[in-house]
Amino acid sequence: MGHTTDMLRVMVAARNVEAVDICSFELVDAGGGALPPFSAGSHVDVLIRDGLTRQYSLCNDPAESHRYRIAVLRDAQSRGGSKALHDGVRVGDSLTISLPKNHFALAHDAQRHLLLAGGIGITPVLCMAERLARIGAEFELHYATRSRERTSFIQHLAASSFAGRVHHYFGDSESRLVLTDLLAAPVGNTHLYVCGPKGFMDAVLTTARSAGWPEAALHHEFFGAALASSADDAGFQVKLASSGQVVWVPKEISVVAALAQVGVEIPTSCEQGVCGTCLTRVLAGEPDHKDLYLSPAEQAANDQFLPCCSRSRSEMLVLDL
Repeated sequence: MGHTTDMLRVMVAARNVEAVDICSFELVDAGGGALPPFSAGSHVDVLIRDGLTRQYSLCNDPAESHRYRIAVLRDAQSRGGSKALHDGVRVGDSLTISLPKNHFALAHDAQRHLLLAGGIGITPVLCMAERLARIGAEFELHYATRSRERTSFIQHLAASSFAGRVHHYFGDSESRLVLTDLLAAPVGNTHLYVCGPKGFMDAVLTTARSAGWPEAALHHEFFGAALASSADDAGFQVKLASSGQVVWVPKEISVVAALAQVGVEIPTSCEQGVCGTCLTRVLAGEPDHKDLYLSPAEQAANDQFLPCCSRSRSEMLVLDL
């Protein structure tokens, strides 16, 4: 967790339009050398500009040491990340990125792997498929998108060695993904991996759990949180345990922003409750969890929260700061 000081300078060697509103970027070592190795499911932090960092999954085969490939959806609600990459980054530009990190690794002791991707969630899942095909593992890839025009890497998948294991579902056609059929009782030691929009992932995980899939076999990665503030959000106080200072957090700003205004900096990365960088211990009070990082059990313990997005159910939270 927390920031890594190990940053890399990379050069954009290629950029391609992969689908409507989706662009891929090929990142290479400026000197033509090998890049640090990565495992399937890894992501890198991309420094867009001072203070703005975004996570993007690596979607190329981990056997490739000469490049990292990321794909970026232009988000209509973009707070600067996807728009900056789509509009401002050209071939030949240099970028600063972190070393690859993996919170979404393959379970190599599984007998079978079931990969599910929704929309731009294909990025880490494609990397997993490349790896599983290379080591001869048993897997299927099920990929749901709004339409063929919005399906990234469709030609790449069709030309791949594992094309016969790929199943496409387009929202504007009859080919619907029926989760209750696909996720009926798990067979043997099968592991499920899912990435995509929150609604898609919630549906997959809820269906799997109700069909009896063990929690240890469910792997997921959110790449963005639906952080619309709810009407019942209210202002509250946070108290810093070290100094006793009490800070008011109004309804319209985050705990991180309120603390920054009084000179208390909490390291953040995604600012969407996805990455865990800003995880903070709670010593008293009841957080209102809005993150996608902590498990339900970790949230229920109420002894830590993500101040970039979560709020408070109690009038005061005492933080280990």
